[in-house]
This record gives sequence, C-alpha cells and structure tokens, in this order.
Amino acid sequence: MGQKTNPLGFRIGITEDWKSKWYASKQAFGEFLGEDFRIRKYVDEKLNRKPPFAAVADVLIERTREEVKITLRTARPGLVIGPKGAEVDKLREELEDLIKRKVGPVNVIEIKNPDLNAQLVAEAIAEQLKKRAAFRRVLKQRTEGTMQAGAKGIRIAVSGRLGGAEIARCEKTVVGSVPLTTLQANIDYGYTTAFTTYGAIGIKCWIYRGMYGDEGMVADTDVRPGGPPRRGRR
Repeated sequence: MGQKTNPLGFRIGITEDWKSKWYASKQAFGEFLGEDFRIRKYVDEKLNRKPPFAAVADVLIERTREEVKITLRTARPGLVIGPKGAEVDKLREELEDLIKRKVGPVNVIEIKNPDLNAQLVAEAIAEQLKKRAAFRRVLKQRTEGTMQAGAKGIRIAVSGRLGGAEIARCEKTVVGSVPLTTLQANIDYGYTTAFTTYGAIGIKCWIYRGMYGDEGMVADTDVRPGGPPRRGRR
C-alpha cells in the first residue's frame, strides 16, 4: 500500500514553518483551533469564492496576549487592501466580530509569481473545469506555465467524473522531478475541489522549486513568511 502524507506537514519544523503560531493551555487549545478554522473559512469564502476573487493562497495566524495577527498571501493585493486600505480595515472588523477578539492590522504579502504557488494552480484548474474545459488540455497548459516560470517539476492529479464519464477515475500528469521523500526539497502542495454539474472533482498539485539553500531555488514571492510584510493602512 502507498504510504501517503501531506508534503507540508511532513516538512513542518524541519524546513517549513507553521501557518498558525501560538501556544495555548489544554483548556483553550480547542477554542483557538476552532477560531483559526473559522477565520480561514471566512477569508476563503469572502475573498476567493465570490468577487473580488483575490486569489488568497494562505492565511497565516499569530496570537499574542493582546491580539490576533493575521497575514494574507495573495496574488492580487490591491483587491484585498482596497482604496486607501478601506477593504482590509472592513475585513479586520468583520474578523473581530467573528471571533470576538481584538484583531491587529491585517498584513498582506504579494505572491509575485502565481504559477509557482500550488494552491493557486489548483484553484485555476478548478475554475476551468467548472467552465467545462477539456481536462487534459487544462493540465497541459498549467504544467507548461509552471515549468516556464522556473519550477524544477510539477505533478497534478485530478479525480472524479472527468469529462462527465459515468465511472469516476483518477488522471495524473508529471513533468520534471518531484522528490516527495527528500526533506530538503522545497515542495509546495495545494488541494481544492471543483463542484461541476456532474459532481465534485478533486485537484491535487505538487510543485518542486528546488532544494533549500540552493542558488537555483525559485520562490513564488520575494518575501518569506515572517519577513517584512506589506501592511494595510489603518
């Protein structure tokens, strides 16, 4: 049997950083975990599933005694921030109402190259499948675009009633190398579901950007999480 694990969870604490940074007692842990889930779900539904379609790939959460700090990684920072920071301030107030805690200024990090972000590639494939595009052509276009952006390898798996077939199946495409078991390999992973008229189609994407520390390694953004973020105006 294949022993499968999430590539990001596999590397957390070794080469990847946590997406939620906080410490809680046993009594408060469940509450904080539920808040993180609600924050991510709310941001996804507000910014990704309906206009402005801001292409938010990650929601990074950090907690202090006084407030909750939230950082959004997005390919379209202008749509998240809004004119004079109006939209990001409105989002902060809505999140405060959601979790009933003080939320600090929402920071926004721009993803310079969306073709190198696995979550955004998976989302783009899902959007095209919803429009009844031929899945093989979509996979070919996305793999070519990612390789041209500088990736060392890409692997995409789509599963479900592909092309409206009666029997669900799984199709995979691999270009270049994707060393999943090498812990020093910088592999980005994204997953989403396309809800089509025929049924749900799952899309998984792995992108190999190179080895950590190598000069040839590429990144989807110039700023690493934890680096100086771009702040929404208050």
